[in-house]
Amino acid sequence: MTSSPATAGGRNGQRIVIVGAGAVGADTAYTLFLRERATEIVLIDIDDQRARGEALDIQHGRALAGASRVRAGDYSDCAGADIVIITAGAAQKPGETRDALLERNAVIMQSIVDSIMVYLNDSAILLIATNPVDTLAQIAWLRSQRPAARVIGSGTVLDSARLRWLLSDDLKVDARHIHAHVIGEHGDSEVAVWSHANVAGAPIELSAGRRRQLAEATRDGAYEVIQAKGHTSYAIAVSLDRICAAILNDEHAVLAVSTRLDGAYGLSGVYASVPCVVGRHGVERIVELPLDTAEHEAFMHSAELLQQRIAPFA
Repeated sequence: MTSSPATAGGRNGQRIVIVGAGAVGADTAYTLFLRERATEIVLIDIDDQRARGEALDIQHGRALAGASRVRAGDYSDCAGADIVIITAGAAQKPGETRDALLERNAVIMQSIVDSIMVYLNDSAILLIATNPVDTLAQIAWLRSQRPAARVIGSGTVLDSARLRWLLSDDLKVDARHIHAHVIGEHGDSEVAVWSHANVAGAPIELSAGRRRQLAEATRDGAYEVIQAKGHTSYAIAVSLDRICAAILNDEHAVLAVSTRLDGAYGLSGVYASVPCVVGRHGVERIVELPLDTAEHEAFMHSAELLQQRIAPFA
């Protein structure tokens, strides 16, 4: 007996709200719609006509593609949401670092969280995608005063996927069967964990030079896309969909999301991207990888930069 779409897609009366109907928010809504992740997907944007247009454009394909209802809404729709995804913020410009975005987007994030918290129920998950995502996830946590497990950044889920895709070309193996994580910040100081990269448990043997090239290509992947088309949206949309699936289906999946470290890796009081077990209640626990000396030093450096960035807001 096959599962119904509602069971297979994890819908079951669930609602996902997306704050921000720009490229990332709209593509995330479209991806969630195609995957039938929720019964209802609601788009909110300061430009309500933009949100309405994106929702209508997606919904016009409902007879052909799926059962999820997509509509524009407002912050009151957060009252019934299982997940609220925040993608809104100032866009990263060609040549602009994620750090340069922080001051502008921190103000935007605090305002959005204040609006959401008027309505959000205790069991809902707040999922942050706006860059720089690790610091903005921590700002959202500080502002919301919710349990850290329920305030998650999209972290390095996308970076890890990029690394696996790059490795698949070298190894001639399906990227879905390559296991590799990127940790630290989602940004310039991120760390590829080569000591645990494997295919079916077999270590991945590459020269130090090739590892460095692949790590740089992973790190700079977003800049390459932004330079070519002005923004990134498709791959982060798929990454957010993957996190939503883990939450709604209570998968206990291991994903490199951004979460508050409270003793893990010898760090406390800072959000960073590390492998976590993700389920219906958000981050259930952190998977602490034993890092080699170089990886540990690089991760500590990345965490130190994140601590410096959050200090003015803590």
